[in-house]
Amino acid sequence: MKLFMAALTAATLLSPTATDPGHQALPAKDGWANGTTGGSAATAGHVTTVSTRDQLAAAVKGDTPKIVYVSGTIDANTNSSGKALSCQDYAVDGYTLAGYLKAYDPATWGRTKVPSGPQESARAASESAQAARVEIKVGANTTIVGVGATARLLGGNLIVKSDNVIIRNLTFADAFDCFPQWDPTDGSTGNWNSQFDNVSLAGATHVWVDHDTFTDAPYPDSKEPTYFGRPFQQHDGQLDITSAADLVTVERNVFTQHDKTMLIGNSDSKTSDAGHLRVTVHHNVFDGVLERAPRVRFGQVHVYDNLYRSGAGFDYSLGVGKQSQIYAQNNNFQFSGVTAAAALHNWGGTGIHATGSVVNGASVDVVAAFNAANPGTPLGTTVNWTPTLYTDLQPASGLPSQLPGSTGAGHLG
Repeated sequence: MKLFMAALTAATLLSPTATDPGHQALPAKDGWANGTTGGSAATAGHVTTVSTRDQLAAAVKGDTPKIVYVSGTIDANTNSSGKALSCQDYAVDGYTLAGYLKAYDPATWGRTKVPSGPQESARAASESAQAARVEIKVGANTTIVGVGATARLLGGNLIVKSDNVIIRNLTFADAFDCFPQWDPTDGSTGNWNSQFDNVSLAGATHVWVDHDTFTDAPYPDSKEPTYFGRPFQQHDGQLDITSAADLVTVERNVFTQHDKTMLIGNSDSKTSDAGHLRVTVHHNVFDGVLERAPRVRFGQVHVYDNLYRSGAGFDYSLGVGKQSQIYAQNNNFQFSGVTAAAALHNWGGTGIHATGSVVNGASVDVVAAFNAANPGTPLGTTVNWTPTLYTDLQPASGLPSQLPGSTGAGHLG
């Protein structure tokens, strides 16, 4: 079923069968999202196939059980007539990049305060105009499935704030922000910050993300210019899980060509996230992403049987943040130009359980490797929970031969 439904008729697409991925629920004990059914109970009148941005936005609304099949490429940066929209089409109130750069050049604006004034207001309004098109809000009890190997959401941001959602077999590509904000106070040298993840789980519960591909292609950050000495970052997260989102399983996806990949918990100050953010991340391929695979605050996160391949600009894989409780098992790291210590980064956490790790073909205690390289910010090895919702734990050594070619969009079966 590798290219499932590629040759089926429209009538067959809409008929429920035991093997139709649209009518499948998450298998029992498959991670924290245990019990997720999405739109599997949808009646024939709530099963649709979409091929445009407006069709998709309309189909995923509401809480009635529904199955939405995505056919071909849907470009979110289009108007209701299907015309492609450029960044200039969204710009309002006199915003121009040249004007923005002139207004907030650190040589005149300084580096101690965030931008304010006419050009910043115009930037924010222009970003809101783009958001009105590219942000697509998903209602409860929804299954979204790509048809065949070519279903793609280009430039779009699925926002899930609801319960019981399944997203499968889609390629999410190049969710870009035309209007990044300059913040000279972000870090020691300032940073450009953007909006629009590929998928945002913001307060969502019971979500299964399965066999999807996430990429910045065809316009990765490496193609962007540098302003004020910092990359003009137009991409935010690929799959961010925030605002007390809970009971999520992320499995058999490919994450590639990206910087800030998966954020679980968006702020150290958001202590209300404690007791939530329970996420399982298993059998995914993180290929050439630079960081946050994932970065965790507060949550009990089971990270197992994932394959990590470093690329140019690589920073770290697992980010251990405030009150995070990461239980990492049997992950395989293929690193080039960095040591085993780069498997982890301490973002104010205290510990991580990490066993069964393989780094460049050898069994390695990645916590010990990190602590040896970072004696000033050591990590403990104890967390306050033990996963029980999993069934397919495998040795890390076999992942390089098993996961490529079986994960991501087009490989559901």
